[in-house]
Amino acid sequence: MRIAIFGAGGVGGYFGGRLSRAGEDVLFLARGEHLRAIREHGLQVESVNGDFVIHPAQAVENPAQGGRVDLVIVGVKAWQVPEAAEAMRPMVGPETSVLTLQNGVEAPDQVAAVLGPSVVLGGSANIISFTAGPGRIRHLGGPASIRFGELDNRGSERSLMLKETLSRAGIPAEIAPETRIALWEKFLFIVPVGGVGAVTRAPIGLLRTIPETKRMLYQGMREILGVAHARGISLDETVIDRTMRFLDTLPPEGTTSMQRDIMGGHPSELEAWNGAVVRLGKRAGVPTPLHDFLYSSLLPMERKSRGQVRFPG
Repeated sequence: MRIAIFGAGGVGGYFGGRLSRAGEDVLFLARGEHLRAIREHGLQVESVNGDFVIHPAQAVENPAQGGRVDLVIVGVKAWQVPEAAEAMRPMVGPETSVLTLQNGVEAPDQVAAVLGPSVVLGGSANIISFTAGPGRIRHLGGPASIRFGELDNRGSERSLMLKETLSRAGIPAEIAPETRIALWEKFLFIVPVGGVGAVTRAPIGLLRTIPETKRMLYQGMREILGVAHARGISLDETVIDRTMRFLDTLPPEGTTSMQRDIMGGHPSELEAWNGAVVRLGKRAGVPTPLHDFLYSSLLPMERKSRGQVRFPG
């Protein structure tokens, strides 16, 4: 299978590396020093499941150089998805599938608005990984699995083929019975952890053990559950307890990508995470006081990272 990894960062780089190692024809889309390092030294993956290097690795900056592919895995940040969807047009043909793996609930519809709904598979990745340096991906933990499916929940041959392809590469894969529910389940987990972690600057191990921050996580999940139900997403009431138990299985030093970006002074996915909860909650008439607080508290740093405001001194 000819696969393009559009955004070869922590998530795209890890899964693309696994697929390439398994013999798939993988093309990495990257920029700057990251692109240069991949071309010269290969893609280096440091993983709790075993380190490996993809060398030589196919890597380009311009999507038009890659030609049409069978599958595009979208690994960019959530706020970059609309631009990425436009840029990947040269790679998308009548038989191409586009798999979104963003931590949010809006990416599949954003891609569908540009390329049409028929090409889109909505997915979520359960992994803690990040770009450790040019050409280097570090995987700290998590199941390193993917849940995905058609947006209309129908069974499809391409979904089965993709599941088989991922499984051959050692990537645990599941076709979600209801794709939107799967996306919201991941949203309910990642957004409170990201927001509370970014405000407190604390890793997951502390967030889940300090009673005060644990209560914040629980409240954040309750708010998202309320918004989901108001929007017709039938999340089960047990999802919060299941998610809190899942938190206990993660590495104590783990952090979310949004927390790392905000702490590092980089543009983050704040608008697509806590900002989306606030925005969608207002539309549905559901109060989201914790996410209002998290979003408002983090907004100055977010705007500073984008050059929209300056701090004195």
